[in-house]
Amino acid sequence: MSKKGPVISIEDDPDDQFLLKSVLEEMNIPNPVYFFENGLEALSFLEETTEQPFLILCDINMPVMNGMELRKRIDENTYLKKKAIPFIFLSTSGSLPLIEEAYESTIQGFYKKGNSFQDFKKQIELIVTYWEACLHPNTKF
Repeated sequence: MSKKGPVISIEDDPDDQFLLKSVLEEMNIPNPVYFFENGLEALSFLEETTEQPFLILCDINMPVMNGMELRKRIDENTYLKKKAIPFIFLSTSGSLPLIEEAYESTIQGFYKKGNSFQDFKKQIELIVTYWEACLHPNTKF
């Protein structure tokens, strides 16, 4: 994890992409934000980039490759697993079976998207603040 690395957002809804971008701008987060519309696009980027992302915010229900499939592929990839990028599900879905399935993998959080801009902003602030303060295997000392 690099605290200055990009925030990776895997989200197929343009409105939710805009909302996340707006929140991060309001928070004055200097990290670049890379948006991908499905897990396969994000996986290709993660496998090819030499950048160390700050964190991954991932929706669950997406075309081509959903969030659960992406998490599984990351867990199976030695190169990506070693990067230890914090992986947080951020979804409109939040049923107990879905949450249980998500936590069977190595995710670091599961959030149901807030119903208002302020609720969503609080969630993102909480996530970013936590990971900015957290020590991590790839933290540069």
